[in-house]
Amino acid sequence: MTAQDYKAPESVGRLQQSALAIGGIALILALFGAVRSPELFYPSYLMSFMLILGLALGSLGLVMLLHLTSGHWGIIIRRPLESATRTLPLVAAFFLPIAFIGMKYLYGAWLDPEKVKKEPLSDFQRGYLTHNGYLTRAVIYFAIWLLLMFIFNRLSRQQDADREDRALRRRLNMLAGPGIIVYVFAMSFAAIDWVMSLSPHWASTIYGFLFVVGQLISSMALMIAVVVLLARAEPLAGILQKRHLHDLGKLLLAFVMLWAYFDFSQLLIIWSGNQPEEISFYRTRLYGEWGVVAVIVLLFHFFVPFFLLLSQDVKRNAKLLPKIAVWLIFMRLVDLFWMTRPEFTSRAVPTWLDIVLPLALGGLWLGFFAFNLKQLPLLPVGDPKLEEAIEHHEH
Repeated sequence: MTAQDYKAPESVGRLQQSALAIGGIALILALFGAVRSPELFYPSYLMSFMLILGLALGSLGLVMLLHLTSGHWGIIIRRPLESATRTLPLVAAFFLPIAFIGMKYLYGAWLDPEKVKKEPLSDFQRGYLTHNGYLTRAVIYFAIWLLLMFIFNRLSRQQDADREDRALRRRLNMLAGPGIIVYVFAMSFAAIDWVMSLSPHWASTIYGFLFVVGQLISSMALMIAVVVLLARAEPLAGILQKRHLHDLGKLLLAFVMLWAYFDFSQLLIIWSGNQPEEISFYRTRLYGEWGVVAVIVLLFHFFVPFFLLLSQDVKRNAKLLPKIAVWLIFMRLVDLFWMTRPEFTSRAVPTWLDIVLPLALGGLWLGFFAFNLKQLPLLPVGDPKLEEAIEHHEH
């Protein structure tokens, strides 16, 4: 089949229009909230931004993982993954409100001299947590991610043009390993700057990995929902098979287990250390109203998806698997709410902005993602393993 045969169906255009309409309406409502109560707006905005960042960066991580492993599992989702990575310029634009206005509402613990006087920071923290340092590092993080996005998308397009170029395949494979390491480092430091510094007196060395694995969950969940949606019409209708879903479901299960392992490891080490400053993070989040949210995250982000995804039948079910996937994206938002919001309030009650802002940023992001999806064939026609990956053989 040619590139023309793999064009995106009309449903992608409809998705783009619907998502942009919902995102636009939600954005107008959100702007009203930003003007009226910025102290409520920016905590919600940060939470929503981190979720959307995860969809784009998780896809970048999966693209590199795919090239590193050369596995069949990723060929069916490679183009949607690449489309998601090309939304990074929009995600960088989403960061601007935090950089220019939101910092004073979010990071008072180290920006406000009065608060720093009451609860002094260490010499290193005073040097590291500065307004200019924060912005400079943010520019570096986005520069790294945008460069990785550019390299892998450009080489992917070259591969479509020259299918027999083995040097190109080797280059993709060789760049993927260092690319993953750089992505993980940049994201770990970004998580420290953007989220962990909300409570500067608390620290965790595993914190960045929690975000990296959370991003992989978000992205894999999105890809499952997208390929099932695309498979309702040609060209993927005759191509997506149960074995493809089974492979994607297994990876989603692996990421959920890895996330739970990191989350529990962090809790176990900090709790057993029993240092007053270190356990403060969990004392606010495991008791009272926030304790209820912690139980919800434990049950519905780990236990329920874990036991459902253990079933081979569920992983091969084109109706049930996307529902679990979409649910996990929602639970990522709940987990981010639990991680960030206790720094601002003791009440575990979502505000109306917690609903409007994820819809605004998510709608605009999904619209741009759908636009990118229409730009290239839905399958990587230059991938030497394509025919083997879409061959009809169930097992």
